[in-house]
Amino acid sequence: MKKKIKIDDNIFRLIIILIVFLLIAGITKGNSFLKVSIFQTMGRQMAEYGLMAIGCGICMISGGIDLSCVYVANLCGICAALLMQKNESAILPAILLAIVIGAACGAFNGFLISYLKIPPMLATLGSYQLFQGISVVLSNGSTVSGAPSAYTDFGMKTVAGIPAAFLVFVLIIIIMSVIMGRTKFGARVFLVGTNAKCAIFAGIKNRSIIIKTYMISGIVSGCAGLLSLARINSAKADFGTSYTMQCILIAVLGGVNPNGGFGTIPGIAIAVLILQVLSSYLNTFPDVSNYYRDCIWGIALIGVLILNYTINKKKSDKLAKMGS
Repeated sequence: MKKKIKIDDNIFRLIIILIVFLLIAGITKGNSFLKVSIFQTMGRQMAEYGLMAIGCGICMISGGIDLSCVYVANLCGICAALLMQKNESAILPAILLAIVIGAACGAFNGFLISYLKIPPMLATLGSYQLFQGISVVLSNGSTVSGAPSAYTDFGMKTVAGIPAAFLVFVLIIIIMSVIMGRTKFGARVFLVGTNAKCAIFAGIKNRSIIIKTYMISGIVSGCAGLLSLARINSAKADFGTSYTMQCILIAVLGGVNPNGGFGTIPGIAIAVLILQVLSSYLNTFPDVSNYYRDCIWGIALIGVLILNYTINKKKSDKLAKMGS
């Protein structure tokens, strides 16, 4: 007998939500929404904060959180832009520099959390102020631009009509799905997030796992900063400040348990698509101010938390009844 492929309940719900949103947008704003150019723009934009959401989500699975993703991305983008300003041919060294800086920022966060025992929220809240401050100093508080066209062309490049940035996003999703779902490291991250004490008794080196987790978050955020630099040909210390809320919303909507121990990378990826569709749909209403976006994301986050709590409580009650 062939083994049936079972789709995760949360992923199934997310796919339904995505389809419903697309139908609503297509029916109400078909002429202005269902365009190839609109979907290409969506693909470029979602790649940036989608990568940050993946980094934040992995940290949440480990039982922590990373509030510094946006500012790590900005710092990496600024450093890469400054290097390319000095030498237009130094595109590859600039990319490698951004990734190394992202890894270093992540390792610093992991050190604060694992060795100094600072709560993840406070550690990354403090570090994002540090990273933002370093970015301001390096950029003199202004926007850094002037990356070579050979690099910025990538931001608008398409492959068979698909934005290259989106393809990078998909590639990283695949890599992270394999790491989190099919490696010992991924299994240990879930165990640390579920019960850190049990993980220690199981022989897992929690400190090492936490540092590596935040390093991955930093590297992925660094990639987001590079994509942002390629798309808009500029980097700024306070760019994308609203992305922090969106990253948390995406991770929770994607099925990541804020307490740690549960979540999937594909779930986060679908949640990115949902949020981008909703954001692009709102853009078709000129009367809806961008100032309302944070309010909408906040309401959505609270709503998703309540929904997840209700679903989990029903599952717990059902298991309790089966056990008795």
